[in-house]
Amino acid sequence: MSNLRGLLESISITDVVQMLHLNKKTGQLLLQNGRFQGVIYVSGGAVVHAETGRTTGESAAFELLAWERGEFEFQAVPVKPVGSIRRSVPDLLMESARTLDTRRRLGAYFPSLDAVPWTFLPEPALTAGLKLSADALKAIPHFDGYQDFHQVMTTTQLNETAVLEAAFALLQAERLQVFEPAVPLAVETLKTGLFKKGDHVELGVIHESRWRGLQPYSHGLITQVRIQWRGGVAHEDVRFVQGLADGVLAAPEPFLQSWGVGPSDIVVVRPAP
Repeated sequence: MSNLRGLLESISITDVVQMLHLNKKTGQLLLQNGRFQGVIYVSGGAVVHAETGRTTGESAAFELLAWERGEFEFQAVPVKPVGSIRRSVPDLLMESARTLDTRRRLGAYFPSLDAVPWTFLPEPALTAGLKLSADALKAIPHFDGYQDFHQVMTTTQLNETAVLEAAFALLQAERLQVFEPAVPLAVETLKTGLFKKGDHVELGVIHESRWRGLQPYSHGLITQVRIQWRGGVAHEDVRFVQGLADGVLAAPEPFLQSWGVGPSDIVVVRPAP
């Protein structure tokens, strides 16, 4: 079993991880589900680290363990003991199952972890009268209208269950709103010169108008955007211009080179603080 591959429709990722655990294998378990990718690192049968394009550690492991479709391949290679996951495999799989149950229960309220939660009340009114766990109190300050649920989990090192239950408590109390401000855009090269510096990206004015219509961004100018592509994230100054196609983000050539992104590639863009 030095190398193992198959389809998740034929064998669950949980069964694969259990198999690697029982055989005390060391290596990386690569997963692909359409355009999404992830990896679980195993050392002596223990799951020690996981990564997706958006999260790392336990949050990434729980996301990957919930996949029911896609392909997997185990490669028996040396693994550095990153140690972002310290649970035993049985405990990790049990918590993953509990997280999945919670995700399904709350799915009607939070169908996408790419959504951005926003609390519109200051403390102490925000949490007054609510019975909140220590994890919830850790998560809530990050519901700032800019970080999506994935980012909140990564920043706080809380799992999906803790973050969503905190959000649900505020939603029930009518103290939380959730937005999906991100838009996928095709990249094109921004022409620069004597009168146009290559120190920013450009978007069509329609995006500024749309975002300013959302309450978290309605009280000031949007001067920065968060740009995400497969394998990376950048925060850049932005200008909104007339005449630029709605489906395009224009960026200077040095930006594209540093990102490893080419013209016509798709990036996901939303306001940044």
